[in-house]
Amino acid sequence: MPDGDDIVDADAKVVAGEAPPSTRLPLDRDRIVAAAVSFIDEFGLPGLSMRRLGGALGVEAMSLYRYVPGRESLLDAVVEAVLDEMGVDEEILEAPRDGWQDFLQRLAHGVRRVALAHPRAFPLVASRPVEAPWLRPPLRSLPWVERFLDGLLAEGFSDKASVGAYRAFTSFLLGHLLLEVSTLGADVGPLDVIDDGEDRNAKPMVYPTVERLRRYLGEDHSALEFEEALEELLNRIALMQAES
Repeated sequence: MPDGDDIVDADAKVVAGEAPPSTRLPLDRDRIVAAAVSFIDEFGLPGLSMRRLGGALGVEAMSLYRYVPGRESLLDAVVEAVLDEMGVDEEILEAPRDGWQDFLQRLAHGVRRVALAHPRAFPLVASRPVEAPWLRPPLRSLPWVERFLDGLLAEGFSDKASVGAYRAFTSFLLGHLLLEVSTLGADVGPLDVIDDGEDRNAKPMVYPTVERLRRYLGEDHSALEFEEALEELLNRIALMQAES
């Protein structure tokens, strides 16, 4: 979490330094979102406000509302922008090429690269349901969930096995990466899950595999998954003991 000096520094950037960026470049939604990501990267989420962001862009806060309805919509856009970086990661495959293990390893490392590139923004990825609240963080972007499920189905997984793999995969990523980014200055509690009723510009469902498996994806197996993960952990510890 940023300390008081960080917040003061953020405000100082509003009134000092170079000419306001908006005197050189026109304001648009993409530029606002990119500025928000940069602000969070530097100062952390708690310091972000529409006023400070407007100041960083050299405009009044009210000018931002032409492009984003409010702070909550802005944070959703930040999540989308951060996850979009996976789309240009050349190590991530859109479909299995050398087996499902290689496919999932590449995807897991891609999510981790995003988390480490934006550790102070990553808790938003873990907490905000951008498109489908019944999907699981941190891999709840519909295009990526569609690729995940289609990839495993193409490798011979059944519908239920594909969804089970998705649940296990996301649980592993969430637990490990939240712990990792917390050591890099991320504020991981309480997570930002406010819903103020803003219009989030909901998109129609255009991902047929996700839609077809939605019933399975929305089921709650938390207790069973905890027991299975705990059993797997104990098995790994037993192997450590055997090898010691």
